[in-house]
Amino acid sequence: MSGMFERATQQQIASFLEGLEELYPDADCELNWRTPLELLIATILSAQSTDVRVNMVGEVLFEKYKSAKDFAEVDLLELQDDVRQTGFFRQKAKNVQNTCKILVDKHAGEVPRTMEELLELPGVARKTANVVLGTAFKKPLGVVVDTHVKRLAFRLGITEETKPPKVEKDLMARLPQDRWIFGAHAIILHGRRVCDARKPKCDECTLSECPRNGVEITA
Repeated sequence: MSGMFERATQQQIASFLEGLEELYPDADCELNWRTPLELLIATILSAQSTDVRVNMVGEVLFEKYKSAKDFAEVDLLELQDDVRQTGFFRQKAKNVQNTCKILVDKHAGEVPRTMEELLELPGVARKTANVVLGTAFKKPLGVVVDTHVKRLAFRLGITEETKPPKVEKDLMARLPQDRWIFGAHAIILHGRRVCDARKPKCDECTLSECPRNGVEITA
């Protein structure tokens, strides 16, 4: 990141959350899912891809595979072909299949509801675990940190850290826990629609107290 960091006050952060609530009152994960398993797999596939692309792939994928057992038992080359359009398909297919094997062997085919158990699954780091826990199970055990959250957390003066674990730690310290799930989803939407990495639309932004408003930075 570039540019001087200006630390926001807790009052400003509260104002940001109020502004995001007005802009995105129904902010939620933009991945399509019907079951926690579908959300888990979609989130694994979303790494270095777009939600739009993953949703297109998932529409077919989740009609073909109905359970963790289906993913665990399919030929890996076939699964690779099924997820090819999401990019990095060989590693993603391997992670999905190995994850589903663990779900079948250790969790009766169900997605676990603890951070510790989720982090034991291949291809699952805190970001994915937080998406599943927050979106599928409504458990605010952490804050989702993707490229948008990292960028806006800096621009809004919440953290000057650049590593996702440290960004998450600051977000957890400075945002009320009951806003962790909403806050992350709303920040992601704002990053996609208004606060672009290279050309933020500051003239359209209603978060007027943003200390980075009008400053072009890359993050």
